[in-house]
Amino acid sequence: MTPHAEQLLFKLADNADEIDQIQALHYRTFVEEIPQHPANAERRYVDRFHADNVYVIGRLGERVIATLALRGRRPFSLDSKVPELDRHLPGGHMPVEVRLLAVEREFRRTAIFAALLEFGVRHALSEGFDLGVISGTTRELKLYRHMGFTPFGPLVGTPGAEYQPMYVTLDRFCENAEKNPALASIVQPKLSTPNELNFLPGPITPAPDVRAALAAPPISHRSREFVENLRELRTRLCRLTHASDVQVLVGSASLGNEVVAAQLSLRCTRGLVLSNGEFGARLATQAKRAQLDFESLDFEWGREFDLARVAHAMDRLAPADWLWFVHHETSTGILNPMRELVLMAKQRGLRVCVDCVSSLGTVPVDLRDVELASATSGKGLGAYPGLALVFHSYEPELQPERLPGYLDLAHWSSHESVPHTHSSNLVASLSAALRSVTTERMDRIAAHARWLRTELVAAGFLVPAPEHAACPGIVTLIPPRGLTAFELGEDLDRRGFWTSYRSAYLVERGWLQIALLGDPPRTSLEKLIRVLGLIARKRECATQR
Repeated sequence: MTPHAEQLLFKLADNADEIDQIQALHYRTFVEEIPQHPANAERRYVDRFHADNVYVIGRLGERVIATLALRGRRPFSLDSKVPELDRHLPGGHMPVEVRLLAVEREFRRTAIFAALLEFGVRHALSEGFDLGVISGTTRELKLYRHMGFTPFGPLVGTPGAEYQPMYVTLDRFCENAEKNPALASIVQPKLSTPNELNFLPGPITPAPDVRAALAAPPISHRSREFVENLRELRTRLCRLTHASDVQVLVGSASLGNEVVAAQLSLRCTRGLVLSNGEFGARLATQAKRAQLDFESLDFEWGREFDLARVAHAMDRLAPADWLWFVHHETSTGILNPMRELVLMAKQRGLRVCVDCVSSLGTVPVDLRDVELASATSGKGLGAYPGLALVFHSYEPELQPERLPGYLDLAHWSSHESVPHTHSSNLVASLSAALRSVTTERMDRIAAHARWLRTELVAAGFLVPAPEHAACPGIVTLIPPRGLTAFELGEDLDRRGFWTSYRSAYLVERGWLQIALLGDPPRTSLEKLIRVLGLIARKRECATQR
């Protein structure tokens, strides 16, 4: 029988009870069923490499029903059984030995075996290994071949417990599994599972307390409790940014920018939109759609603003005209000089609007001299997408004859951000996330980004953003010759690393991005660097052959 998928959990063993169950399952399998080891009174089999093993388990409820062990340290168990083992293995790989595969009798001949092996393969890939070495039971040779294993050398073991040495490139295993309809639903990356190897600019992987807040029972957006919770959230957001007020809208960050454009359309003034990437260009598009009177000053992608050119363009504007730009240009990883631009605008009497979508929560953001600013609940704030934030320094006036209600900032302000149905779950998850938005978190992200850029350059990757203008939230890289960013991204996907490379503007330029907006741990970044180096070296060797 096959248990319902929701009852099954595949994971690394991490507690004493799981280890005890593993050793009991090993005893039943390798002592009682397959006469490979002598019996003992404890009815537990403790492997001689136990201290080095990483155990992958399939758990049904609290019961361990399947397990295998991974070990990367040489000599392998097979080294003592197959003379000159490396002579049988393809060169240029980093091997890991897969051992002690055991499944409870009633769960054999089900998809559990493949799912267990797949979880172990993806974990090994994420650790930098790319070749699996195994001694497979001769009873299942057809199955192993079907999954991409290549037999080599003579049989090992003893009569009644004979095994065939085999290897499989872990990439090939994943490719075969993904093409197999019977396994496709099992081996696809588990997008519903929180991923510590998530380096996307969004959605990020929220912290456990943020996930718990989202999963709580919803409450009415008209209840006193919700209104008070939202008021407290707005107060905390203003305290974080030194803003006068903020409205929390149900929608994406793009909605926030549309509301900013709508506010600018209410005055007969001219403006200046600055662009040095995809999202600056989108501001210009939104300004055009709102029929604003403006000039667009464009700079090369990945380059800093030329402040002398900006000043010259500002001088063509009149007092009370406006400036609009992106603080953290997500598409390139550039942090534009917000403080300098705000000061330049203030000296000329210009009003300032800023897209802080990727910067808020990632770096300090000061909105004291900013008239309008947009942000989102996801990205650097560490919550889920779905809430647009619009900060404002003045009390907007209702414009029922000029603006649709959803785009009228005053419509939201006059109802304390609740003119329409709201999401108590999104508000609660953002409130929970804000508790972690601290100076220490921002400093940690900045330190990790500096380290990451240094390691990427050392590994042969090009980082286009100059160090002094690079934003900690996004690191853009260009792979070395012979490796495209799209190929690299797909390879990383198979290994469990989620990076950004599919957006049209990234594909066009051959860029891949690693986002730190979700504050991934240093250990995950170290894994990423190790795997990136491995992929680059393999491609270099393949190119030279």
